[in-house]
Parts: sequence; structure tokens; C-alpha cells
Amino acid sequence: MSPTDQLNKLKIAQGFVHDILLAPIYDIAVQTNVDRLKSMSARLQNDVFVKREDEQPVHSFKLRGAYNKLAHLTQAQLDCGVVAASAGNHAQGLALSAKTLGVNATIVMPETTPEIKVNAVRGHGANVVLVGKSFDEANKFALNLATEKSMSYIHPFDDHYVIAGQGTVAKELLQQVRDLDAIFIPVGGGGLLAGMAVYIKQLKPEINVIGVEPEGAACLKAALEAGKPVDLEQVDIFADGVAVKRIGEKTFELAQQYCDEVVTVNSDEMCAAIKDLFDDLRAVAEPAGALSLAGLKKYVKQNGITGKRLSCVLSGANLNFDKLRYVAERTELGEKKEAVIAVTIPERQGAFIEFCDVIGGKAITEFNYRFQDKSQAQIFVGVKLTNGQEELDQIIQQLTNAGYQVINLTDNELAKLHVRHMVGGKPIEAVNERIFSFEFPEYPGALSKFLNTLGQNWNITLFHYRNHGAAFGQVLAAFETTKADDEKLQQHLDELGFNWKDETENPSFKLFLQSS
Repeated sequence: MSPTDQLNKLKIAQGFVHDILLAPIYDIAVQTNVDRLKSMSARLQNDVFVKREDEQPVHSFKLRGAYNKLAHLTQAQLDCGVVAASAGNHAQGLALSAKTLGVNATIVMPETTPEIKVNAVRGHGANVVLVGKSFDEANKFALNLATEKSMSYIHPFDDHYVIAGQGTVAKELLQQVRDLDAIFIPVGGGGLLAGMAVYIKQLKPEINVIGVEPEGAACLKAALEAGKPVDLEQVDIFADGVAVKRIGEKTFELAQQYCDEVVTVNSDEMCAAIKDLFDDLRAVAEPAGALSLAGLKKYVKQNGITGKRLSCVLSGANLNFDKLRYVAERTELGEKKEAVIAVTIPERQGAFIEFCDVIGGKAITEFNYRFQDKSQAQIFVGVKLTNGQEELDQIIQQLTNAGYQVINLTDNELAKLHVRHMVGGKPIEAVNERIFSFEFPEYPGALSKFLNTLGQNWNITLFHYRNHGAAFGQVLAAFETTKADDEKLQQHLDELGFNWKDETENPSFKLFLQSS
């Protein structure tokens, strides 16, 4: 890098620090607390501090950036009103900011947005327009609206003043906790990471800045590998607050310079972190809100870190209550306190007792079985663990030594999401079928529309649907088909416009649901 480039980057960073220090966000936002997680600190053998952005009036840090952006608009721009597209925390932050400044705000939200979020935005005085089944459709409408009515479009993350507003989280954190070794920051579009990282690295460059993303929505990781922002083919929407297909241009430039590392975590690990925050703080975080703690835990374990002072951000607490059922179901798996395995046992009297004796009286959390034939049976078993992966390896070895065939399904998403609720569903007659998992936007009548969209060209031989208060429904469906029709079926699925995956070779399907 040339001296001129270095100087330009330094000027940009100094400009952000200046705007972070002078951001007038405390007209509406509050300086949130930092709490030490006592139980977590003891477990990890590190001091762990969490920045409580759930304490903001809209229960999310997004208020900071939204208000800072509005505060820097001209009066003429404010008089024309503002518009944004969002299904979550940006919508609420912008709506309250606009109300405080007496500005007309229009929030375009997908038709799939849960009613509780729509009502929350309307409760802050914003005009809500429901358009399309996805964020992209809503965003396109918002951009057109901004052009047609000369309104100011407020980007949720890729904007200088939004980034600076989010950077105030770092300003407070460094004042509240001294001598931090590392700070873990959740990443969606990158606004919070960019704002915090540029500030931290100018004042305390020795602090390790680590971004945390969901494995199924790792747009920063993909951009770093490509050297530029790129579109993800699919985005996992479990942590909807960070379910972003493409990181911002401005946010990526700052993250590339000032973020030291990126950690990715899965849904089960986020669920476990939600429970950790509840246990220590009695706070109920949304999945994106617990993301950075999940990353902190994983990073500490992978790198054998002890005796350090670490911090993370509880970035939001706007959780649909219905989702807690799913969170509770997956927490033990995320904490490695439970495992699920498939075991082949002989079909005879006393076989289950013998199986339990072999695993040494371990606590069974789940046991699924249905008679299939007179020689052997497949059982789906949940086992409680006290020593994580090491204990699971011992159990599998004990069963293998005793002559059992064992398959570990703990990381098999199909098994955890669908198959565990369907064990014993093998058809009596042999059938040629292919099985697929689907995601589709969730709204009233969505399931019926999904079935109608699939059409009647193929006989559906298996169907299982689950929804956990999320914006998307999860479906497992099998179709009776022949090899000659496989290409035709795949072409049909491509044309539907849903996210889908062929699960025909998934071991949990083959063991528990496929016809003999």
C-alpha cells in the first residue's frame, strides 16, 4: 500500500471516530450496561462481559444508527419523509427515531413479517406497507418509493452515519470495561462490526476484533475469501436479524481492514447461547442477539484460551415467543449435553434392556421405535451427556464393540428437524421415491399455496411441515418417481422458486423413512 493510500485510509478512520464521538444519539438511545457473566466466566475460565443492547427502547442497537442518520439529514430532506425496507430491528429503530424528530416514516415490510413486528412498528407511528414475500421485493419497492416521492432512503447498514451510530457501542464499551483482550461482534450486513471495529482499532489496536456469523449466512466470510462482497446462493433465516445475502460495500471495506478474524456458528450453538444469557442475566435474546456469545464460546474452546478478558454484544431481544419451543429443543444439542444416534438392534424380547446395559445406564432423553420386521429394528435415541464429544465417542465405541451398528446423527439437520418426529413411518409396500427439504415464506395460507405450487404431476408419498414462529416454514416431502423422470422433477423444482435440497441419500431418511 502506498503512503498516499495509507494516509487516505487514516483520514477515513479518523472521520469515523470524530462522527462516533459526536453522534447525537443520546437524544433517544441510552448508554446500555455491561454485565459480567458469572457462570459463563467460571465455565470458560475467562472473564466474559456482555454489552446489553437489549436495554435500548426498541430492544436493539439499530436505534443508534437510524437516529444518527436522521440527525444528519437536512430539514428539507426530513420534510419529504423517510423510507426503508426492513422486517426487523431497523424498522423499529427508524420508526421511533422518526417519531422523536417529528418526521413521516414509511417502512416497507414483506407480507411474511410476523404481526407482532408489524404492530410494533406501527406503534411507533410509522406507516407500514406490506409488499412481496421477501426482503428483496420489499426493498425494491422502498427504493422506487423513495425515487417517486423524493423521500430519503435509510439503508439498514451500508451508510456512513448509520455505521457511525452503531460505532457508539464500542465507545461506551471501552469506557465501561478496561483491558479487554478481544471483542466478539455479530455480523449481518456489517454495520455494527464496521462501526465498532474502526473505533476500537484507532484507540486500542491491541484488542482482537472478531466477527461472528451464522454458518448459513456467512456473507462476510464469503466476501473475505472472494476479496469483495458477493451474493450468497442461500441464506439460513433462523437468525433473521443477521440473515443477509450480501455484506455492504462500505461495511466490507472497514471490516476487511479492522476485523482480525471471523467465527461461524450453527443454529444449535446460538440456541445454547440464548440459554446461557437467560441463566446468567435472565435476559431473553433473539438468535442474532446471542450470536456473538456463541462465537465467543466456540473460539475459546477451539483455541484453548484461559485467563483473558473477553466481551460480546447482546445485540437484540426481539424474539417471537413461539420460537422459544425450537430454541429449547435444540439447546442441549448446542451445548453438547445431548446427542442423537441411530442404532440397529435385534428384534427380540429384552433387546432394549440389553442396549441400555451396554451404554452403562446413561440417561436416555428420547427413544423412537416401531416394529418393522422380525429380524432387526432401527431405533432413534437421544442420550444425555455430561462430558461432551469425548463421552459420545465412548458411547459409540461401547456400542460398536458390542456388535451394534451406530450412526451419529447429532449434526444431521434433517434428523433433528424432521425425522425424529416421524420415526416408524416406513411404507409397507416398496415405492420409488425422492425426498427433498424445502423452505418457503410463512404467512396465512402459505402452506396451502406451497402445495398448490408443487402441482399434481407427482404423487406425494411423504410430507412433514414445521414452523417455529419464524418467517419461513420448513417442509420435508417425498415424490414417487422413476429414474427416467428424475431430470423432469428436478427441473420442476427449480422452476418453483423455493429453496430446496435433495435429501434422498441422507442416512436418517434411509434408516427410518425409506421403503425397504
